[in-house]
Amino acid sequence: TLTQVSAFGSNPGNLNMYVYRPATLPDNAPLVVLLHGCSQDAATYHAHSGWAKYADSLGFALVYAEQKSANNSSSCFNWFQKSDTARGSGEAQSIRSMVDYAVRTYSLDEERVYISGLSAGGAMASEMLAAYPDVFAGGSIVAGIPTGCASSLLDATTCMFSGRNLTPKQWGDLVRAKNPGWQGPWPRVAIWHGTADAVVTPKNAQSSRDQWTNVWGIGQTPARTANLGANTTVEYYQDSSGRDVVARYLVSGMGHGTPADPGSGTDQCGTAGAYFLDTICSTYHTIQFWELDGDPQPSPSPSPSPSPSPSPTTPPAGECVTANNYQHVAEGRAYVSYGYAYSVGGNDLLGLWNIYVITSVQETSPGYWERVSGC
Repeated sequence: TLTQVSAFGSNPGNLNMYVYRPATLPDNAPLVVLLHGCSQDAATYHAHSGWAKYADSLGFALVYAEQKSANNSSSCFNWFQKSDTARGSGEAQSIRSMVDYAVRTYSLDEERVYISGLSAGGAMASEMLAAYPDVFAGGSIVAGIPTGCASSLLDATTCMFSGRNLTPKQWGDLVRAKNPGWQGPWPRVAIWHGTADAVVTPKNAQSSRDQWTNVWGIGQTPARTANLGANTTVEYYQDSSGRDVVARYLVSGMGHGTPADPGSGTDQCGTAGAYFLDTICSTYHTIQFWELDGDPQPSPSPSPSPSPSPSPTTPPAGECVTANNYQHVAEGRAYVSYGYAYSVGGNDLLGLWNIYVITSVQETSPGYWERVSGC
């Protein structure tokens, strides 16, 4: 269940704060901040979005910022008011105070703080990434709007239904203007949108893509694309080191809401409801993009393995086992250190120690296990 925190520090935006902590939250765990959409509240977002499932299995904390009707009659975050989006003021400062409180109180990792939101919450998440790039390692904008699109309620309506025609540089300048002189690093940004969204035009997903790729100093041509199933495609945009730093997920035929996929599978989450649409578990894929599952991204191009290998094409002889990391540890193929599983002998990182991360290891010599791509 959620726990409300009444006194969390400076709260000029007059927001509510709720916390969810798994029963076995490790020290130095990540933190994810969540912002609901209009007409929603923290409890609704917690119940339907699927974040609690992965907080439990992967070991990270959740903070929900909740809007009050006294601030906005539709309970929308005021992403279009500069007094609420500027660094150190209004709702932006309130959310920043929540982060400070949670990191300090629950011994969380201040280098692994992320933020995600739906609709007005997605627009506010983008504003927070721009205002506090020194605080957030990554963000997710779900059916949201790019930073700086609106400065009034009238502007907000235009952005929602029509979008704005700006160049990538102009979009990027709106982010840079919030922190003049900041040279990075910038947060990694996932962008989700349904192609049939009639509330927030899908054009905003392209504008957000243009904005954050420009901020990162990269082009608008994806390095690679993938089909995730459930009518969902993703485009990955990489920095000069080959790391995915911006991703745009488009769900064909989906309307306005958070993509969810009820079920018990590893890649399934959430429950269907108003603005929670039964399509794909966006939470699962966002966690993978942020690498909160403890599994680093594969190299974008073939390169020599840093670990010794008998042959780059022929797998080493010996038993090969595919299983979850908990099973690997229980059966002696891996060991645990600070919540992560490593192969015995080879010391290869397998990811977080739980039943949801599936990896393959092969015994190259007695008692010496190495991670492989598959058995």
